[in-house]
Amino acid sequence: MSTADSRITVATAWLDGCSGCHMSFLDMDERLVELARQINIVYSPLVDTKELPASVDLGILEGSVSNDHDVTTAKAFRKHCKQLISLGDCAVNGNVPAMRNAFKLDAVIERAYRENVDVNPQIPVDGVPRLRQVVLPLHGVVEVDLYVPGCPPPADAIYYVLSELIAGRTPEPNQLTRFGA
Repeated sequence: MSTADSRITVATAWLDGCSGCHMSFLDMDERLVELARQINIVYSPLVDTKELPASVDLGILEGSVSNDHDVTTAKAFRKHCKQLISLGDCAVNGNVPAMRNAFKLDAVIERAYRENVDVNPQIPVDGVPRLRQVVLPLHGVVEVDLYVPGCPPPADAIYYVLSELIAGRTPEPNQLTRFGA
């Protein structure tokens, strides 16, 4: 893996989900200092970079694919990242966001924005990405190299996966996490 300063470049983003996987990332606490010597986070909600670089060693996406923006982000990560991790149950299997798949999209929108609103019920259209008819896991849109389940995956599992990848080994995340963990 390559950068001018020899650290592995990492990009992260969250799609449709609660951002809990990024919170678990932060829960690595003092281990983040150790990782900072080995990785360079070049794009993430955790840093101020506004554009995904042209080439990134490792991409990490959490969340399901629920709207057009999610599709664009997932495809950009796949194009620009040498390896792509599907982090957390929403990315791995759709999880909570995919619960709406049992209903027609129009009915879900009507219920959320008109029926359950007491003041000024309206369906937002400006500045809101178009929802897709069906919520998909990340691998439903792009090829994924590694799946790390959990809701959210524990910090120990994320640290293990990153440490193994840094060492050039293939991690086995199911040793430390599972669906719903």
